[in-house]
Amino acid sequence: MAKRALVTGAGGFIGHHLVHYLIGKGYWVRGVDLKYPEYQHTAASEFELLDLRRADSCLIATRGVEEVYSLAADMGGIGYITSNHADISRNDTLINVNMLEAARINGVERFMYSSSACIYPQFLQRDPNVTALKEDDAWPADPEEGYGLEKLFMEKLCQYYREDYGLQTRIIRFHNVYGPFGTYDGGKEKAPAAIARKVALASHGGDIEVWGDGKQTRSFMYVADCVEGIFRITHSDHPQPLNLGREELITIEGLVDLVCEIAGKKLNKRFDTSKPQGVRGRNSDNTRLRQAIGWEPRVAMREGLVPTYQWIASQLASAKSEITSVLASSAG
Repeated sequence: MAKRALVTGAGGFIGHHLVHYLIGKGYWVRGVDLKYPEYQHTAASEFELLDLRRADSCLIATRGVEEVYSLAADMGGIGYITSNHADISRNDTLINVNMLEAARINGVERFMYSSSACIYPQFLQRDPNVTALKEDDAWPADPEEGYGLEKLFMEKLCQYYREDYGLQTRIIRFHNVYGPFGTYDGGKEKAPAAIARKVALASHGGDIEVWGDGKQTRSFMYVADCVEGIFRITHSDHPQPLNLGREELITIEGLVDLVCEIAGKKLNKRFDTSKPQGVRGRNSDNTRLRQAIGWEPRVAMREGLVPTYQWIASQLASAKSEITSVLASSAG
């Protein structure tokens, strides 16, 4: 009999990919979100539109499943998470507290919680040549305001539910996930998608706006690696938080140059230091991940950016074609 799993946030980027991955593993999957996937039909066995800020919705979502992959969150890129502290903290706290309690009540066997590298102390991330962050670096705490603080609190609540109630929780600290079928405009997009969009829209020899001075550094993980890592960690016997990211560090300017190279365009970079740019440097230390599950993300930045850029460019070309068609039709 097929294992039964719930994926929350299944209308979003990682959740959508995870549903496909689990279906490929032979699972029966219930997807739950406030919306259906934007860019592609879901592969979920069933899909329910539920507001998981409500306790009763979480009880409905978790009925009859053995595993919960809790990805639902109010989040976005650096511009969004630095300007919506109250909304993000309230919404995500409600979602996650209600989901944990519903999982306990309904007898869920395993509960995967999606945390974030935003929980790490800001005082460790002030230099672009950052020392890769180890799981034990989370304390003493100085997380990013709002989103990071809520994630750190929820990590502890997952620990308490495991210790007090026996709910097998697994905690994953994501480091900057990118890939096709993710948000690429509207304010909630992450750096790789935002840069890919800007490059795709720019003409060869034109300008591209870059947030910050371009010297800030990050590591980025391709979504196929992310969902495989989620599955491996969830089924491991390691209950403490684990990083899930690449150790391949790149500057934001370097990321722009790489996308331009993939697109075959030469662009003039305009740096805007008045825009949010987050910490100066952040990288994942995968030592504990390798020890715990004998695996780590493998897709190199260029390898993952090629299909990501191609998909975003195709979406923009398709939207432009539709607008042209509508205008031509109106003119006729």
